[in-house]
Parts: sequence; C-alpha cells; structure tokens
Amino acid sequence: MSIYNSTWIATELEVVTSPDSGLMGRSGLVLDETRDTITILEDNQEVTFGKASIEFTIDGSDVVINGAKVGQRPEDRVHRKYRMA
Repeated sequence: MSIYNSTWIATELEVVTSPDSGLMGRSGLVLDETRDTITILEDNQEVTFGKASIEFTIDGSDVVINGAKVGQRPEDRVHRKYRMA
C-alpha cells in the first residue's frame, strides 16, 4: 500500500516545504484530515494547516507529499491511484 493511500490519522507529519517559512519544520501527530486541511497535535496544541500550502512527510518516510495534489476527502484519497512522477 502506498503512503498516499494509507490513512494518515495517528501518524507523525513533518512539514518539509511551504511558501510560509514559519510552517517549515513543524511536526506533530495527525489528529484529523479533511479535503483541504490537516490538523496535528504539536506541543499539546492543535494546529491546522491548509494542504495546498505545504509539502510534508509521514512517519519519517522518504516520500515528500505535495499537499496540493492530495486535496480530496480522506475516504476518496485512499482509493485513488497516484502517478509517482
């Protein structure tokens, strides 16, 4: 199963790149995911990011996920086929 097609809730997310330099390097436990946002628990605070504005990794994976390309509801994303190019 691809990292794109797995559930991300209860995994560790780290923001790798973003146009907003204040978001880069932030990380935490994924609490919720919607079509447009991901909510993480960072230092006992819930923080919500827009998917379209970040690129991130899940559980320390080498795969960098472009949030703009995974802008579907989680239940739709897990069944979708992604091209890895």
